[in-house]
Order: sequence, then structure tokens, then C-alpha cells
Amino acid sequence: MGPRSPLEFKMPNLSNRAVAMPSSPIRKLVEYAVAAESRGIQIHYLNIGQPDIHSPEAFWEAVNQSGIKTLEYSHSAGISPLRSAVALDYGEKDIPVQPSDVIVTNGGSEATLFAFLTLFDPGDEVVVVEPFYANYAGFAASAGIRLIPLTSRIEDDFTLPKTNDFAAVLTPRTRGILLCNPSNPTGTVYSADQLREIARLAKDRDLFLIVDEVYRDFYYGTEQLLSVLQIEGMEQNAVMIDSASKKFSVCGARVGFLVSKNPEIIEGALKFGQARLSAPTLDQMGVAACLMNTPESYFEAVREEYIGRRNLLVSLLSEIPGVVCPRIDGAFYAMVRLPVRDTDEFAKWLLTDFNDQGETVLLAPASGFYVTPGLGKDEVRIAYVLSQDKLRAAMRCLKRALEVYPGRLQPTAGATAL
Repeated sequence: MGPRSPLEFKMPNLSNRAVAMPSSPIRKLVEYAVAAESRGIQIHYLNIGQPDIHSPEAFWEAVNQSGIKTLEYSHSAGISPLRSAVALDYGEKDIPVQPSDVIVTNGGSEATLFAFLTLFDPGDEVVVVEPFYANYAGFAASAGIRLIPLTSRIEDDFTLPKTNDFAAVLTPRTRGILLCNPSNPTGTVYSADQLREIARLAKDRDLFLIVDEVYRDFYYGTEQLLSVLQIEGMEQNAVMIDSASKKFSVCGARVGFLVSKNPEIIEGALKFGQARLSAPTLDQMGVAACLMNTPESYFEAVREEYIGRRNLLVSLLSEIPGVVCPRIDGAFYAMVRLPVRDTDEFAKWLLTDFNDQGETVLLAPASGFYVTPGLGKDEVRIAYVLSQDKLRAAMRCLKRALEVYPGRLQPTAGATAL
């Protein structure tokens, strides 16, 4: 028998999971940005929540002065000083937590994935408010679960749907509810009364309630922000997701937390933690130092800076005809409606065919923040993580781009104000 023809060789099929895995709307246009930069174009990165605020000195001091000669694996649940520091920090916020209630993870992303893997089986349903953090869809695909969307709308400032709306979509396959408060991508903050109502529903229906509270330190209101772990009677049902990435501007450190008062949840999540061995040791040491040694003045200054950026962004967007911007009470994102038919095409065009004085912007098209087909096609998420001078330049580019974009719609009004 002679050699086989190349035509006889077949490529093995990828898994259904890989095929179903969505691309990140936050990162999928980066290659076009890199190409634009190679042509000498300056990019204003508004697509990703990468703060430009300096990390606390405590982080660098702890890492640089560690004295470690051999960098070993840490405990799969996280190093003891960090778990203790996390519990102490929550306690100071009136969130009663023990170190044993905390699993340290590779960022809030792994904490979310561990929660899905620990609480749900393939085919289970989890109710989520859309638009939502786009990577939830990727974590759900990895775990084989279905996200059941309840849609919030820009016209209503993306307010939380009514409790009856949550109840209406529950089925025998529903195992949990997932919220993000303050919300990424909308900046919406849910009230204590709303959260208690959803918690009561979850308790009555024997559901898990996962609340992503990564942005709790970026809350701009005066009302007390309620944690899911503060709701009485939810000890067996509640899981909190948290992260050091935004709190201390250490996104590359990849240190997050899965927190629950239910010991079975912690025990189950720890098994997945053991399977991936551990979170990064040096980064954990740095974050522990941040929690123990960062003064409150650091957070106050950061909060004031982001309030200024938010106010500036909304003001500049209000000057662009046809742009709609909702109320923003937390995080550092705005989900904005643009006068275009397809923001995926528009965001790509900004990088391939447009520049203003040698500058352009990278946005995150909003369709990837929804499960419901067709929604978000005229919206983008803007991360206001740049200095106010850079935000001004970025909004100048956006305004000019919308004036000349071939696919623009005829605007009827400007953005809403605060």
C-alpha cells in the first residue's frame, strides 16, 4: 500500500464545549488595535476594566521584601495570612466572615467558575440579569450550564427586574440566581430591599444566590451597600464573589475570593482548588499586605477620582447627538447606546478605517453582554479607567467618528444627564 493522500487525513473535531465557547467582546478586537498601533495610531483603551490608578505601596513592599529563595506552592485554599486579612476586612464592613469561609482563587473569574462547578450540574439553569459581565457566558459554557436572562433596559437605567419577573422564569431545572452589585457592565446599584426580596425568593425555592461584589469599593451613593452575606437566613444559600484586582489596581496579580458561610460549598470548591493546585504565592502576600496596611484615605481618593471621571464622561456623552447614557451609581463602566445599527461593526471600523488627529478608541460592543439574540447591537460598554484628560480626548474621537461613520443613524437627542 502506497502513502496516503493528504486528502485522506481528517482533522479531529473540537469538543462541543469549545465550539459553544463565546469570544470575549472585551478582548476580541485587540488584534485590530495592535494593527492600528503598528500604523502609528494612538489607541484610547475603553474596552477593559484595567484601572490606571497606582497599586498601593504595601503590595510592592511585601513582594520585594519577601525574602523568599524558593517560590513554593501555597495552600489550595490560599495562604493563611491572606484569608485572615480578608475576614478582618469584611468584619470591618459589618460582613461577619471567618477565614475558613474564604477560598482564594485566581481572580474573581476563577471564583465564579468554581461557584458554577461546585453548585450546578450540566444542564442546570441559572437566572442572570442582562446585560451582564460577558465572561459569565464563558464560565457557563465551561460548566455546561444554561444562563436564563432577565433583561434590564437602558431606558430604565438598567434597574433590577421585579421579583415576580424572577419567579416567572424559574423551572424545575433552575438551581441558582446570579447578580452583580454594583453592576459590571452598567454601573447600576441594587438597593437593600431589592436584594432581600431576591434572597427571599431564592430561599423559598431552595436556590443558590451568587452575588458578584467585586466593585463594592466603587460605590458612589450614600445608602449603605448590602452584601449578600449580611442577609439573615441565607447562610446555606449565599455565595459572594470578590477580587483584589480592582480594589487595589492589581489586575495582573490574579487574586480573587469565593466566600460562603456554607461549609459544604467551601469544601466542594476546595476540591477544584486542589485540582489546579494554588493561587500565586507572591501575589497573595502582596494582597494580604494591601488589606492590612492600606489606609482608608487611599480608597477615598480613588473613589473621588472615579466620581470625577464618571461626571466628566456623562457630561461629554451628553454633547454627542443620539447617544444615550443611563444613571451610573457604581463600578467604572457605562453601558451606552450609540446612533449606529451594529456596534460590532462600528467598533471594528474605529480601528481599521478611522482616526482623528492620529487617535482612535477601542470600545467593547455590547452584544456579547446579552444572551438574548439581537439585544445590545446598538450599545457599547465604556470603561472610564483613563485620566480625565485622556477621557476628553477619547470622547472627542468618538464624537468625530459618529459624525463621519457611514452606518450612523440620524440622531434625535443627546445623552441623558446625571
